[in-house]
Amino acid sequence: MNAPMAVIAELTHRCPLRCVYCSNPLQLQTQNKELAAETWMDVFRQAAELGSLQLHLTGGEPLVRPDLLQLVQGARSFGLYVNLITSGIGLTGERLQGLVDAGLDHIQLSLQGGTADIADAVAGVKAHERKLAVAREIRKHRIAFTLNVVVHRHNLEQLPAIIALAEQAGAYKLEIAHVQYYGWAFANRDSLLPTREQLQCSMETVKLAREKFAGKMRIDFVVPDYYARFPKACMGGWGRKIMLINPHGEVWPCHSANVIPGLRFDSVREHPLRWIWEESPAFQLYRGEEWMQEPCRSCDHRHEDFGGCRCQAWLLMNNAAATDPVCSLSPQNQLVRGIIEKTNNRHPGMATEEDYPAASPEWKYREYGKGG
Repeated sequence: MNAPMAVIAELTHRCPLRCVYCSNPLQLQTQNKELAAETWMDVFRQAAELGSLQLHLTGGEPLVRPDLLQLVQGARSFGLYVNLITSGIGLTGERLQGLVDAGLDHIQLSLQGGTADIADAVAGVKAHERKLAVAREIRKHRIAFTLNVVVHRHNLEQLPAIIALAEQAGAYKLEIAHVQYYGWAFANRDSLLPTREQLQCSMETVKLAREKFAGKMRIDFVVPDYYARFPKACMGGWGRKIMLINPHGEVWPCHSANVIPGLRFDSVREHPLRWIWEESPAFQLYRGEEWMQEPCRSCDHRHEDFGGCRCQAWLLMNNAAATDPVCSLSPQNQLVRGIIEKTNNRHPGMATEEDYPAASPEWKYREYGKGG
């Protein structure tokens, strides 16, 4: 059994933002159930001993944890490469300096758009200008810096402006990821899914930007699953490359695994991390190929995409063992084709500022402050 390359530590579900595509679950964990710093430190030690190389500190918003500096120091002492994934809200210059001094290797800062009106509407709070100020602070330090932007129907036309902001911020990498439909994004899918025209335009914009910034800024681009011919190898395959630990200690194979009913996820409060990774029933369930149904079982792509996403199969078909229905070879692919056709028939062109305000009141938001 290979070790997980990376551990994703959801330190908290508390967050000052209310992003309409958030992966936070509907039932958030409250502050009084969060793992204590001492427990997290032991988890990081176990992860390093297991052979993990990377630690991604995320949430919610990890900056709401007053012990974040201690956690970074501890993780680095175990030899882990530490990446902080943050909205930037609460990251002062002094606090950033402390994290850098503690050994933080990488910081990923999120943006929700190219201008404050769109970005703040998506985030549910006024945060855009504060994020840009944080980006300027980050560039004062010798630390790897990625700017993350989730794109969708209502901010795709801002892609050139977003790329310009990344250049101005001095980001080493810009990660442009189309919304994938889990969590709150699934609840808001009808408002977020882009049209074919928008997707094609975004691909052309990214192609030109990659040519312009070659050797200066790396640009990663993730297309929406619903438009793909074949599914992605979700998280590198179920229980193959990463493990996610939620705020109260349950260990999941991915961000959305809890949507599949009937699964019991073991906790670091009760079991060693190695046992959970190597032997726990939840991690074993969709490893290998024995669980696969046709056409996956005999498909040449099964070693590349591992049947696609189990959570997506459940959300769209109520069958977590089925071929991911975004796959063009799936017998149920017509479900996804129907969703796409509905989107393109209702929204034949690019979203504009005129139709944007009419859509935003329909968005479903995570309740602000819920989770502690």
